[in-house]
Amino acid sequence: MDSKTRRDWICARKNYSLVVLALCLLQHYLHVSIILVEATSEVHIVYLGGKKNDDPASTKKFHHQILTTLLGSKEAAYRSIIYSYKHGFSGFAARLTESQAEAIAEFPGVVQVIRNRIHKLHTTRSWDFIGIHQHLSGNLLTKSMGKGTIIGLIDSGVWPESESFNDEGMDPIPTHWKGICQQGEHFNSTNCNRKIIGARWFRKGAIEHFKNINDTNTVVDFLSPRDGIGHGTHTASTAAGYFVKRANYRGLASGLARGGAPLAQLAIYKACWAFEGCTDADLLKAFDKAIHDGVDILSLSVGNVTPLFSYVDQRDSIAIGSFHATAKGITVVCSAGNDGPISQTIVNTAPWLITVAATTIDRAFPTAITLGNNHTLWGQSIDIGKHKHGFVGIIYSERIALDRTNDSAKDCQPGSLNATLASGKIVLCFSKSDQQDIESASNTVQEAGGVGLIFAQFPNHGLASCDIPCIRVGYEVGTQILSYIRKARFPIAKLSDPKTVIGKWVSPRVASFSARGPSSMTPEVLKPDIAAPGVDIIAAFRPRDTKHSNGYALLSGTSMACPHVAGIAALIKSAHPNWSPSAIKSALVTTASQTGTDGTSISAEGLTRKEADPFDIGGGHVDPNKAIDPGLIFNASTDDYIQFLCSLGYSSASITRLTKTNINCITKTHGVNLNLPSITIPNLKRTATVTRTVTNVGHINSKYKALVHAPPGIKMTVEPQTLSFNITTQILPFKVTFFTTQKMHGDYKFGSLTWTDGEHLVRSPIAIRVIGFESYNDV
Repeated sequence: MDSKTRRDWICARKNYSLVVLALCLLQHYLHVSIILVEATSEVHIVYLGGKKNDDPASTKKFHHQILTTLLGSKEAAYRSIIYSYKHGFSGFAARLTESQAEAIAEFPGVVQVIRNRIHKLHTTRSWDFIGIHQHLSGNLLTKSMGKGTIIGLIDSGVWPESESFNDEGMDPIPTHWKGICQQGEHFNSTNCNRKIIGARWFRKGAIEHFKNINDTNTVVDFLSPRDGIGHGTHTASTAAGYFVKRANYRGLASGLARGGAPLAQLAIYKACWAFEGCTDADLLKAFDKAIHDGVDILSLSVGNVTPLFSYVDQRDSIAIGSFHATAKGITVVCSAGNDGPISQTIVNTAPWLITVAATTIDRAFPTAITLGNNHTLWGQSIDIGKHKHGFVGIIYSERIALDRTNDSAKDCQPGSLNATLASGKIVLCFSKSDQQDIESASNTVQEAGGVGLIFAQFPNHGLASCDIPCIRVGYEVGTQILSYIRKARFPIAKLSDPKTVIGKWVSPRVASFSARGPSSMTPEVLKPDIAAPGVDIIAAFRPRDTKHSNGYALLSGTSMACPHVAGIAALIKSAHPNWSPSAIKSALVTTASQTGTDGTSISAEGLTRKEADPFDIGGGHVDPNKAIDPGLIFNASTDDYIQFLCSLGYSSASITRLTKTNINCITKTHGVNLNLPSITIPNLKRTATVTRTVTNVGHINSKYKALVHAPPGIKMTVEPQTLSFNITTQILPFKVTFFTTQKMHGDYKFGSLTWTDGEHLVRSPIAIRVIGFESYNDV
C-alpha cells in the first residue's frame, strides 16, 4: 500500500468513525428528546361535539383511530388516552405534548382542544324553615318525598355508612337506572344499597396534576367513591338523606335530619379530591357517565372563577357537560360561588343551569361573654364543650404584638403575638379585611399560648370550629369589650358554651360570601336564579376517625345551598315526571319569596346591609310548596338555547360543531328574548320590546292578569294584559315594552312582572340598565 492509499484509508476510517459517532449521538439525542417529550406531555381534552351515533363502542373506536393517526401506532394511542367520552357527547382526554395538541386541533371534526384545568369545590332546620314538613303528608309536595327520582352528585364522594344513607323504607332501584357500584379503596359493592344505588370515581385527570395521589399516607383521601374530606357526604345527605333522629353537631342543632327528597335515590360521582379540587377531564367523564346511567337531577357544588369562558369554549367543562345533560332532560343545579359580596362574581352562568345563591336560616348559636364588671355581651360560636375555664385574663392583641412597627397583630396574623404576654389569656382580635379569618386567628392565639379568642369582624356568615374556644362578634360588641379592657386594671372574662336558638333572628338574609350578579359573561341572563339555605347547615359528614360510622357537621357555602334546590327539584320531578329542566327552573324562580320572617324585604349582607335585589337572590328565596304548583311555566328547549348562542355572535359552524346538529344563525333573535322566567336588559338606550311565552300547568280554564312593577325611571307596558287559557289554548305569548327618557348612564334598576289568576302569583324578576352610548362598560 503506497503512502497516498494509506492516507486515504486512514481518512476513510476516520470519516466512518465520525459517522458512527454522529449516529450514536443522534440516537442518544433522540432518546433524550423522547424522554423530554414524554415528560412534557399533559392531559388535553379533545372535544368532538355531539355524538355521531348512539353506539358507544363505535364512538370509542373512532377516538382511538384519531389518536392512532396522530401518534402513529395503536399502542401509542392506547398509552395516551385516559378517558373516552361516548354517552352524552363525543370526545376524549389524552396525554399530549403541546405540538401534538396543536396538530390534532386541525383534524376534521375536532371542535376544540384544551389543557386540563382545576376547579374548586364551593365550600335539618333548613327544611322546616323553607316549609317542607315531614309530618304534612297531604300535599303534592310531600306525598312522594322524591320517590322514583335519582339525584346524581358530582362531588368528593360519600361516606356510605352514615345513617343518612340507610335504605330502610326505600323503594326498589328504578328500572331506568343503568349505573354501577364501582369498587376501590375501602369501598365495595356492599356499600351501595337502595339509597346509594350507584357510585363511580374518576381520578385520571387529577393524577396527571398531582403525582402523589397514589400515596395515601400523605393525601387524606381514598382511591374509591369513599369521601376523604366530607364535602360530598354533606351535599348528598342535604339533597336526599334519609330520616335520622337526634342528629346534632356536638349537641348543637339537634333534631331530625333529612334531605329535601328523603325517598329519592342517590348516584355518587367522585370527581373532586382532597388535594385542591376537580379537573376538567374528570368532571366531563362524570357528566358523561351520569347521562348514561340515567340520573334525573344533577347537583354540582363546583365552579370556575372569573374571568369566565364562553359557553362554546370547552374550557367551561361545566357549561358543556350540563348542556348535553339538559338536552337529555336532566335538570342540573349548580352553586353560585363564594366570592361575594362583590358584584359580577357569579359563576355557573349558562342559561340552562339553575344557579343557587346562599342565605341564612332562623337558627343561631349565641354564646355569652361575661366581663369582669359583670356585663354580659353576646357573640356566636359552635365550639361546645371547650369553654372549661372560669374567669381568666383578657387582652387586646395589639398590646402583645411582637413587632409594634406594623399592625399584623391587630387581626392576629401568624407569628404576630408575644407568647409570654398571650399565655393563659383570652385574646381579642379585630379583622382588618376578609384576608384573615377566625380559624387562622385562633391558630395564632393557640400557638402563642392563648386559651380563647374573641374575633371582631364585619358582617360575615358561617361559623368555624377552632381548637380553642373562638367566638365571633361584630365590631360594636368588639369595641365594647376593648373599652372594658382599656378601663380595667386587671381585665378578666369568662366564655360560656353556645346555645341553639331558633326563630329569634330575622331571616333569610343573603350570606355575605354568596357570589353576586350580574353575569360577566352574559348579563342578559339573570344570575343567580334562586336562593336557598347555605349558612351553618347540619348534614352528614365524614367521621373524625374510621372507627365511627356517623358524623355530622355544620358547614356554610353556596355548596350547601345547591343541594337544597337539587332536592326540591327532585320533589317537583317526582310530582311532574314529564316536566323539562326549564319548566322546573321556571317553577322555582316564579314562585320564590322576596320577604323575610318579619314581613319586610329580604336583606343582603356585605360590607353594608341593603335590600336584596335580583343579582343577590334571583327570583327570591326558594318556596317549594308554591313551586310544586306554579300555575304557569316558561319553557325553553335545546333549540332555544342554540338560538341564544347564535344571538351571542357565535358562528353557525362553531355551534354546529358543539351540538352536532345543523344550525342556521342567519336569522338572529336577540338574547333578551330567550324564554327565561326573568327579564334582564343590560343596555336599554331608549326603548326595547321582549317576548315571552307561558304554558298553563294549572287549571285548564283560567284567566291571568298582569301586575306591573316597573323599575324606577322606566315605563313598562304589557301586551296583552290578560291571558285566557282553555282546553285548546294552553300556550300563549306576550310582549313587554320598556321605555326611558333618561339620557345618562345609570345603574341597574329592578322591578317585576306578575301574572295572577287570583290563586297563583307567577312573578318574573326584572333588571334594566340604561346606557347612553354603545361603548359603555360598567366598571
